[in-house]
Amino acid sequence: MTDRELTDIGPDTSLLILDDDEPFRRRLARAMEKRGFTPTALESVAAGRAFCTATPPAYAVVDLRLEDGNGLDVVEVLREKRPEAKVIVLTGYGAIATAVAAVKIGATDYLSKPADANDVTNALLATPGDRPPPPENPMSADRVRWEHIQRVFELCDRNVSETARRLNMHRRTLQRILAKRSPR
Repeated sequence: MTDRELTDIGPDTSLLILDDDEPFRRRLARAMEKRGFTPTALESVAAGRAFCTATPPAYAVVDLRLEDGNGLDVVEVLREKRPEAKVIVLTGYGAIATAVAAVKIGATDYLSKPADANDVTNALLATPGDRPPPPENPMSADRVRWEHIQRVFELCDRNVSETARRLNMHRRTLQRILAKRSPR
C-alpha cells in the first residue's frame, strides 16, 4: 500500500462491511484493514441499522440482499446520519434496476460479486468525476440472458410461476435455469 492511498482514506478510516457471507466478510475485513481502514464486519440489516445509527462510519460496503432484508435500508440510515459517507453496494445479482435503485438511495457505487478488495478500495477512494474503464471482459450473451431472468424474477418477488409467465417460458425450464450458477 502506498502513502497516497493512506492519505486518500482521510482521518476517519471507519468502514462498515455488511454481508451475510461469513467467509467473504472476514476476508474483505482483513484485506481492508491491511489497506488502512478500520473495519466493522456485520451480517444483518438490523445490526447494520443499529451500528449506523450509533456510530455512522465514513465508508460502507453493503450487500444488497441479506437474510433479514434489503441492504438499501442500511444505506438510507447511513445517508440520514452521515450524508458524506462513501457507500458501495455489492450484490451477486448484478442488474441495472438494482444499480439504479442503489444510486438513487445514495450509494456512491455499485459492484457485482465477486468483487475483490482492490475493486472495493478503488470504488471507495474514487473521486466523484472518475469514470470506470470499459470492462476488459464484457458479459457474454448467456450472462446477459441470465441477468435479465434474474431481474424479472426479482420484479415478480421471486415467484417462479409469475416469472415464467412473464418471460413466456415453461416453469420447469425456468426452475432449471435458476438452480444453476450464473454464466461468466
